[in-house]
Amino acid sequence: MAMAKPILSLLAHLHAAVLFLPSGPAAGAIYNVQRYGARPDGLADAAAPFLRAWADACRSTRPATVYVPPGRYLVSSATFTGPCHSGGAAVTFAVAGTIIAPAGAGRRGSSGRWITFENMDGLVVSGGTLDGRGRALWACRARRQGNCPTPTSSLTIANSREVTVSGVRSVDSELFHVVVLQSHGVTVRGVAVEAPADSPNTDGIHIHMSSHVSVYDARISTGDDCVSIGPGNSHLWIERVACGPGHGISIGSLGKQEGMAVEAVENVTVKTAWFTGTTNGLRIKTWGGSKPGFVRGVTFADATMSGVDNPIIIDQRYCPSDSSCPGGSSSIRISDVRYVGIRGSSATPVAVNFDCSRSNPCSGIRLQDVALTYYGTRNRPVVAATSYCRNAQGSTRGLVLPPSCL
Repeated sequence: MAMAKPILSLLAHLHAAVLFLPSGPAAGAIYNVQRYGARPDGLADAAAPFLRAWADACRSTRPATVYVPPGRYLVSSATFTGPCHSGGAAVTFAVAGTIIAPAGAGRRGSSGRWITFENMDGLVVSGGTLDGRGRALWACRARRQGNCPTPTSSLTIANSREVTVSGVRSVDSELFHVVVLQSHGVTVRGVAVEAPADSPNTDGIHIHMSSHVSVYDARISTGDDCVSIGPGNSHLWIERVACGPGHGISIGSLGKQEGMAVEAVENVTVKTAWFTGTTNGLRIKTWGGSKPGFVRGVTFADATMSGVDNPIIIDQRYCPSDSSCPGGSSSIRISDVRYVGIRGSSATPVAVNFDCSRSNPCSGIRLQDVALTYYGTRNRPVVAATSYCRNAQGSTRGLVLPPSCL
C-alpha cells in the first residue's frame, strides 16, 4: 500500500497534464504547459515545464499539441528535438500567450539560439509572441567595448522537414528573428517582426542552406534585412512581404562563409513586396575575393518602393564596415536575374545599381516594366532617376525608367 500512493500521484499528474480531444479522425491530445508547472507570470523560468510537455507530446502515439495558454512565460532557452511519434501527424506547438527571454544581455546560454526546433519531420508552430528583449545586448554592442555576450536568434528551425510557422510575432530579437537552417519544405506564413531601425543584425527571416522554403504574408520592421537569403539555398518562394524599416530583401552576403567550398543560391522568386523607407529594396550582395559560387535563376516581380535608398542593387564589393575589406574581384558569378514590374520612388538619384565583378561579370540581367522616380530636394521634388552599370550585361523590355545602362 505504501508504494500505491506515489503511483496514484503520478497517474493523477499525467491525467491533469493531458487533455484528450474527442475521438475521431482528428483525435489527439493537448499538453498544456501550465499543467507541467509553467507559470504565466513572466518571473519563474518555464523552460523545464515546456520541455517536459514537449517530451510527452513528442512520444505520444496520437496527434499531439503543446499548448501555451495566455500569459507571459519566461523561458531561459529551450531546444525541442525530434523526431516525434505523434501518431504519424505533425506535432503542433500552439502559443496563445507571450514567451519572453531573460532580461539583460547574455543570460540565455552561448549557442546563438533562444528557441529551437530541430530534427523534426512534420511540425506546426503557431501563434503567440516571442519577446527577445534584445535592447540590453544592442546597447552593449553600441558601446563597442568588445566584451558583449553572444547574441541569440529568437526562433530557429534546424535540420527539419515539412514545417509550418504560422502567425508568430517576434519582438526585439537580440539577433535574427526567425531562422530556417539546413531544412527542407518549410513554410513561414503570417509572421510579424518588430524591432527598431537601429537594432543591429536583426534580420527578420533568415534562410540558410535550405530548399523548398516559402514565405507568405510577412510584416517586417527591423534594423537589418527583412528577409536574408544566405548560401546553400535553392527553390525559395517569397510572396507578399511588407518591409520597412529595414535593409530590404537580400540574397547574400556570399563569398565569406567558412566551411563551404562553393557558395550558391538558385531558383528564387520574390513576388509582390512593399518597401517603405528601407536602405535597400531588392538586393544581391557578395564580398570581393576568390571564394567561388554563383547566384542564378532569380525573379523579382511586382514590387513597390516608397522612398527607398537603393531600390534595385547588385553589390559585388560588399563591405559594410568599409574596413578590412577583402581585396580582389568577387568570384561569385551572377546570372539569369529578372526584375519585372518594379515601381515607386527612390530616395537617392541612382535607382538601379548593378556593380558587378570584374572577373565574373553579371550576365542575363533582364529589366521589364520598371518605373522608378527619384524624389529629390524640397525645391526639386521630382527629378529623373539614373542607373549605373559596371561589368553587367543584359536586356530590357517594355517601359524602363530610369533608362537602362545595360
